[in-house]
Amino acid sequence: MDASTRPDFAAPPYRSVSPARTGAMVLRYLYLLKGSWPRVVDLVYWPTVQMLMWGFLQLYLSDKSGYFAQIGGTFIGAILLWDILFRSQLGFSISFMEEMWSRNMGHLMVTPLRPSEFAAALMAMSVIRLAIGLVPVSIMAVAFFGFNLWGLGLALVAFFVNLFLTSWAIGLAVSGLILRYGLGAEGLAWSATFLLLPLTAVYYPVSVLPEWLQWISLALAPTYVFEGMRALMIDHTFHAGMMVKALALNLLYFGLGFFAFLRLFDAGRRAGSILQLGE
Repeated sequence: MDASTRPDFAAPPYRSVSPARTGAMVLRYLYLLKGSWPRVVDLVYWPTVQMLMWGFLQLYLSDKSGYFAQIGGTFIGAILLWDILFRSQLGFSISFMEEMWSRNMGHLMVTPLRPSEFAAALMAMSVIRLAIGLVPVSIMAVAFFGFNLWGLGLALVAFFVNLFLTSWAIGLAVSGLILRYGLGAEGLAWSATFLLLPLTAVYYPVSVLPEWLQWISLALAPTYVFEGMRALMIDHTFHAGMMVKALALNLLYFGLGFFAFLRLFDAGRRAGSILQLGE
């Protein structure tokens, strides 16, 4: 009997999805953060600058306009919610890019790590990286402007869930494109989410947009989050229906993003582009 066919030499079976392998990848990224204080500072620096800049602008406008005084902290709320969307997508993409920059992707792919486990680790890191930046910035928002993001209560959970799902859908699609087409597509990791900024009613209601553009806006899940945030803060009404619509759209887009990631990953592996990490 050939040695490779003996029971004691047989390769041990492993689960189709292993939390241990996902946890190992998360631990790898945590060690990267722990060993580099500039990475940690960067997580807090830009959200702080943006919050202070737009927050002081709102204070100025509040002094000049009764309307801005009436709507209170909706400007700061929009800034913080937008930062959740942008930073969670960036947290996903940067963790992915760490593997590309270090030319480690080929090494990972010869391990038992599956693409779904890799994607799960990137999602977990997007939450961790966002928490590191958001918590101190939200505390500063209370100290400087009296705006308490956590005071939104259970509605904040619905906002968080929907914004995370949107960011992961974008991160999955962008990561798949980079795997297939190489670092020449790296710019998408930094700019893809900004395409949503003028379309998802972040700083103004959907009604401001031209009618034909409103249809596009209403087909995007974050629109309902930002409209829901304004309704909660101005009218003190939580529209659960908006969150259900956002969740339905997010599940669709997340499914498409995950499918695209798997297909592009497979295409990149077949084309050999995963091992050719140049521009």
